[in-house]
Amino acid sequence: MFAAVPLLALPVLVYNLIVLLLPGGFKAADATLRLAEPLFTIRMTSGAGWAVSLSDLLLAGALVVLFVELLKSTNSKRLAIVNHSLSMVLFIVCLVEFLLLPAFATSTFFLLALMVLLDVLAGFIVTIVAARRDVDFGE
Repeated sequence: MFAAVPLLALPVLVYNLIVLLLPGGFKAADATLRLAEPLFTIRMTSGAGWAVSLSDLLLAGALVVLFVELLKSTNSKRLAIVNHSLSMVLFIVCLVEFLLLPAFATSTFFLLALMVLLDVLAGFIVTIVAARRDVDFGE
């Protein structure tokens, strides 16, 4: 049953934990500033420094998870339908947090919510296309 849980819940959960640890919790207005603070800098061959923030790491991890979720959506078993439904619930939770809580009104969380939406859409579209191939309508 664990396979039915949308993996994109992990980056959303990590964002929730990060924001919860901020002073002010979910009502923290400075979440954007805290997420954009550079954690480390990587020296590039050109000599320029690439400052990597917590927001960058979270989004990069979420993109990898989105790729895995898209691969999982090609499965047309009943478990995939449960996964798509839970992904829809996750998107609704993300949308409510984005619209109602100040700490979630950031570009980082918007992009996470967009990834969840893409997972929902891709899952349903892939399932519908796969189901249409499984049914033979004759000549």
